[in-house]
Amino acid sequence: MCLAIPGEIVEIMPDRPVAKVDVTGVRRAVNIGLLDGAGLAAGDWVLIHVGFAMSKIDEAEARATLKLLQGIGDAYDDEIDALRESRID
Repeated sequence: MCLAIPGEIVEIMPDRPVAKVDVTGVRRAVNIGLLDGAGLAAGDWVLIHVGFAMSKIDEAEARATLKLLQGIGDAYDDEIDALRESRID
């Protein structure tokens, strides 16, 4: 199963469409090119799927989604493990 997981933007890279995003303590670079013009900034939340930010969401929605995902168990754990192992440099 593939999931879109909420992550909080920590930093936006100045020269490319990439942001450092925190997902439950795991920090990774995520491509934000699909959200060009969305006015993203540190502190914003995005839904991430396969290394790409797919949409901007508010913090309340992000926290509710994380709570729901944590409740499904193995599929969520597998997705977080895959995120830990992924790299976008």
